[in-house]
Amino acid sequence: MTGTRPEAIKMVPVLTRLKREPEQFEVIFGVTAQHRGLLDQVLGLFGVAPDLDLDLMREDQTLSELASRLFAEMDRVLERIGPDWLLVQGDTTTALCCALAAFHRRIRVGHVEAGLRTGDLGAPFPEEMNRRVVDLVCAAGFAPTRRAAETLAAEGLPRSRVHVTGNTVVDALLQIADREGPAPEEDLVLITAHRRESFGEPLEAIVRAVRRLAGAFPRPRFVHVVHPHPNVLAALRRIEGLPNVELSPPLDYRSLVNLLRRCRFALTDSGGIQEEAPTFRKPVLVLREKTERPEGIEAGIARLVGTDEERIFSEASRLLEDEEARRGMSEGPNPYGDGRASDRIADALAGRPYSPFAAAASRALA
Repeated sequence: MTGTRPEAIKMVPVLTRLKREPEQFEVIFGVTAQHRGLLDQVLGLFGVAPDLDLDLMREDQTLSELASRLFAEMDRVLERIGPDWLLVQGDTTTALCCALAAFHRRIRVGHVEAGLRTGDLGAPFPEEMNRRVVDLVCAAGFAPTRRAAETLAAEGLPRSRVHVTGNTVVDALLQIADREGPAPEEDLVLITAHRRESFGEPLEAIVRAVRRLAGAFPRPRFVHVVHPHPNVLAALRRIEGLPNVELSPPLDYRSLVNLLRRCRFALTDSGGIQEEAPTFRKPVLVLREKTERPEGIEAGIARLVGTDEERIFSEASRLLEDEEARRGMSEGPNPYGDGRASDRIADALAGRPYSPFAAAASRALA
């Protein structure tokens, strides 16, 4: 089951891989449509149609309203279908409610991208709580990295149920890049900022830093992909009209990936871009105080800069002024995957042996 764009991006490679073995797996692909339009964009990109569509998105719905409908609808679906496994991805309300509904019916839950943690229930909110609960009830944790696997084991999930697979987003990115062909680098900086915990002064500080960067470095284009939330739109008024700042409307996934492939580096509070950028050797300055993806920090391709205006300006200026520093952040293996995560998940579900993901064996695209 998937409900949002990030879930679909990471689940479609699993879906297509399992469908290659119809003698082993009977697959029913369901969506909740937690985010209708963005979800449909991804399904169209990969040429996938759901077998089951709950169509639960409502305008201005609260998370609790969504959750109440999700529990009721999923219980009816599970009663009717009675699957052996329910696979969910990540840390959304869809993942939480579908996993709990399956747990209530004693149906095995497989969690794709299990074991991510910040250790703070408020950052990110509510995702940190969601993923902890899904991991608590899952029968198989498909961990994207060894660190995530160790977290699951430390929290009590038996090691026999923990599988180090790599992140399926790399599977999806390699498929897209192979189809799109080369993407020469341009003199641009990609920016995204949308997390709830950044609303208010943290987001204002990010915008002030971008304004200063645009003034100090007139040649690069600073492309800010705008989230439509009113709090984000209000903050971005401070940089409207600057000649080298482009406020881009929300992009479909293929366009966003191509922008990421062409940029010099990214400024972002997105968890997804932290995982996606290493595939294309793009440095990332993370606009958060904490991250559940420390592997990129440890590998040197990402740096945690928080929401302090001076820190953001200083770190971004260094990457714009010092080509050697930027290249230094772009080297090394991809800590998040090698494009074979879906194969490992299929093997684990089928009870077959496989070689766990190791970052040293991964490949990145220039």
